[in-house]
Amino acid sequence: MSNPLALAVLACLWEKPMYPYEITTTLRRRGKDDSIRLNFGSLYSVIKSLEKHGLITEQRAEREGNRPERTVYEITDDGRTEAHEWLRQILAVPEREYPTLEAGLSLVGLLGPAEVADLLRARVATLEAELVHRQAVRDRTREAGLPEMLAIEADFHLALLSAERDWVDHLVARIDAGTLGGQQLWTRMHEMLAAGRPADEVEGEVLREIGAEHLAELDEIANGAPHAPPPQPPAPA
Repeated sequence: MSNPLALAVLACLWEKPMYPYEITTTLRRRGKDDSIRLNFGSLYSVIKSLEKHGLITEQRAEREGNRPERTVYEITDDGRTEAHEWLRQILAVPEREYPTLEAGLSLVGLLGPAEVADLLRARVATLEAELVHRQAVRDRTREAGLPEMLAIEADFHLALLSAERDWVDHLVARIDAGTLGGQQLWTRMHEMLAAGRPADEVEGEVLREIGAEHLAELDEIANGAPHAPPPQPPAPA
């Protein structure tokens, strides 16, 4: 399994048996829905998958008054083992992720430099506001005496936001100054498109200017040696 919500369910049931709504409210009360995508529909699918794999099991069914019957689940021994091994893997072994910003940057040539700079400036402003808000929330939790380790993921998220804000802000400054490598060609490409030149004709001219030698080098880099095998997580103590 690869859905982090499944690990969060195992973590809740590791504490005590719970019914699905209790799992949801526990995760939300602890702010874990800020780090793990959570909705009730997907939760039920995850629970059924965990049950199918023998990682959790029904403990009992209970009813309160006229409310519908609800099923209480508990973690199995296999579930406890899986939760520990899965968490060790997540913490020890980096995994290739695909952020949407990275995807956008890889296709940035579809827009002109000036428009891209304006869009990224808007992103920086949003990141700044998000950083101020999250910093204030973190400060309040610390002032309230909440142990740092109970919300350590918030520090990680702040670090990521700060790094992204700084990197994007620096990129905007380079575009504004015209110092980004290849920017002149990028600008000329959109000038030709704005003048009505066909896209395939513009592409051909851009590729000729880049040069066959450089394109071959790019292909070689993209299709080069395989990545080194990932490190293995440490064995349990």
